[in-house]
Amino acid sequence: MPRGLVALAVGGFGIGLTEFLIAGLLPQVAASFAVSEAAAGRLISGYALSVAVGAIALTAATARLPRKHVLVGLVVLFVLGNLLSAIAPSYPVMLLGRIVAALCHGSFFGIGSLVARSLVAPERKSRAVAVMFAGLTVANVLGVPFGALVGERWGWRAAFWAVTVIGLLALAGIIAFVPRRAGERAGETPPTEAAAPTGLRAQLGAFRSGQVWLTLVATALGYGGMFGAFSYIAYTFTEVGGFSSADVAWLLMVYGVGLVVGNLIGGRAADHDRDRALVLALAGLTVTLAVFGLLATSATASVVLVFLMGVFGFAGVPGMITRVTDYAHGAALAASANVSASNIGNALGAWAGGLAITAGLGYTAPLYVGAGIVLISVLVMTVAAHRARPAGRQDRESAVRR
Repeated sequence: MPRGLVALAVGGFGIGLTEFLIAGLLPQVAASFAVSEAAAGRLISGYALSVAVGAIALTAATARLPRKHVLVGLVVLFVLGNLLSAIAPSYPVMLLGRIVAALCHGSFFGIGSLVARSLVAPERKSRAVAVMFAGLTVANVLGVPFGALVGERWGWRAAFWAVTVIGLLALAGIIAFVPRRAGERAGETPPTEAAAPTGLRAQLGAFRSGQVWLTLVATALGYGGMFGAFSYIAYTFTEVGGFSSADVAWLLMVYGVGLVVGNLIGGRAADHDRDRALVLALAGLTVTLAVFGLLATSATASVVLVFLMGVFGFAGVPGMITRVTDYAHGAALAASANVSASNIGNALGAWAGGLAITAGLGYTAPLYVGAGIVLISVLVMTVAAHRARPAGRQDRESAVRR
């Protein structure tokens, strides 16, 4: 495994920790700054909104810069944001630190995915993206318990100091091991992906592709359905499944392990037959959410299904990213737009799930709503695959060559 790929995974792990650990620290942060729970919750929602904005804005602003230099700058921004959170004397400064750290999130995974795939042979590109995202999925497993444990023993600021150190390690690894130019491997001629569009106008031109838009819509709907259900999963466990509130933490870890497994399986499957793997992953998620709604009263079924929810939910991520960047001819803006699409989907899915609960449909309703949203994603992905089929392999190889 290229050492540069490991450095990118460490960066993904640090960014993932920043996103997830705050959930276990909110009571301490709210008490520290004497703010309400709702105000403390803006440290989460403000982060998510900044991810969606930063993914597009920073990628567009750095379109002409070498990708390694951009990655270094993004990780520096990440370190500064977490450092600001660690030393924040007031709530507004804390919120600013969260926003600064979040700005790098989307661009890092968007540009990092292009660099990751350039470090390996073309037939392993989805697996390379999966390795980079493995850091994020592991952080999903460890983020909340890590934040709660460190915060309980040494205070919430210690958790942000720890993430700052992880960011510095990732920064050192990227500087040392990521090639100077994207696509440049030791002793080899840089592949044609290194000639991807760099100017903003050229990158915007990638969005003339209908396949790019179909992939972005499928991403938003796939994520939206899963996170629309996941946002209220704690209520499903406690109010429907009969679990105690103390059980929720380990159940969420089961879900996180599913994310890790799904990410790795999905990367390998996408390298074999990408469109087929994406349709099957989304179809599997649709069935899982619907069956979960039916069997949520069973404790055993809930454990199995929340694991499968994680597996199918993340199995499509590596393939979606390589698909959108292939049809965008390697444009970094399209890769970052894919991250933004997933975050927009998260917000819309959570909103739709909340509407179902407010309407009095019960705590299994978000699962059914999520299944319906993902089903639409299956249809969109099926149309995309069908439209790509006539041109067949020639189009895909042309996309890679460009």
